[in-house]
Amino acid sequence: MGALAQLLPLVRSARRDQDQSVLSAALQAFLDFGIKRTSMVEVARRGGLSLATLYRRFSSKSDLIQAVGLQQTREFIEGVDAAVQQQIDRDAGAEAQIVELFVAFLDGLRGNRLLDRLLDTEPEIVLPYLTTKGAPVIELGRDYLAEFVTRLQAEGKLPAYDPLPVAEMVARTALSLALTPQTVIPLDDDIAVRKYARDHVAVSFRVPVTDS
Repeated sequence: MGALAQLLPLVRSARRDQDQSVLSAALQAFLDFGIKRTSMVEVARRGGLSLATLYRRFSSKSDLIQAVGLQQTREFIEGVDAAVQQQIDRDAGAEAQIVELFVAFLDGLRGNRLLDRLLDTEPEIVLPYLTTKGAPVIELGRDYLAEFVTRLQAEGKLPAYDPLPVAEMVARTALSLALTPQTVIPLDDDIAVRKYARDHVAVSFRVPVTDS
């Protein structure tokens, strides 16, 4: 976890413009060629820097892949947060906000081009970063969800409890849905998805029965 521990705080906050350009260049190369066929030379060329400079920032291709994945996770979470804020008033009850959070998570997972491409063409490369090496991805999702729960608790909309276990459970469930989208959960029916979220997801957050 040494290299990953160094990458995680960098991706949690906005990276320097130079680093962002490298990650964007790597992402586009992965989309164009796939991970196997993308070389560090190609990423350096697209990012407008020397190969030596690229290796000073990312000591290996594996570190670069991990950084792109974490950046994608961060952007995914930011997109979910923006979607929730757009769809519902912060004065709404906990259940309504949790339902929209669940819907935004599903929409974000279904719209991720890189994840779809790699799971379809190079699953043997991407799967370790989402399973045995997936702790940083889960941690980013868990931390966001824990902050979401903590805010609702501070507003008196959820009872007091440790938010981390439920946040991790939901983060792991979201990742599972991304990896194995074949499910009885009605992902393609907005009305049914919202009913599912009210009946089965909101209860995990201990939403009061009187919440509207």
